[in-house]
Amino acid sequence: MVEHDDASSIIPLPNVDTKTLVKIIEYLKKHAEISGSDEEEIKKTKSKDFDKEFVSVKMQRLVNIIFAANFLHIKALLGHCAQAIADKI
Repeated sequence: MVEHDDASSIIPLPNVDTKTLVKIIEYLKKHAEISGSDEEEIKKTKSKDFDKEFVSVKMQRLVNIIFAANFLHIKALLGHCAQAIADKI
């Protein structure tokens, strides 16, 4: 937990590489944007479409995202990526 709001503070993420972190931030921003939608049906459709495209990456990239999501305790992303790997097998 960050004690103060200092932009120069470093939060170490030893198990997360930069490309994976950028991808996870993209996922979180998009889901925050979608959750701001008015209609529940629109939320489900947009979320499903985005998630399907999000996991359309190479297997190693997907595994890296799973490790990072686990490390960062992002359960929804972890479950979604795990399901994508199961579907690919």
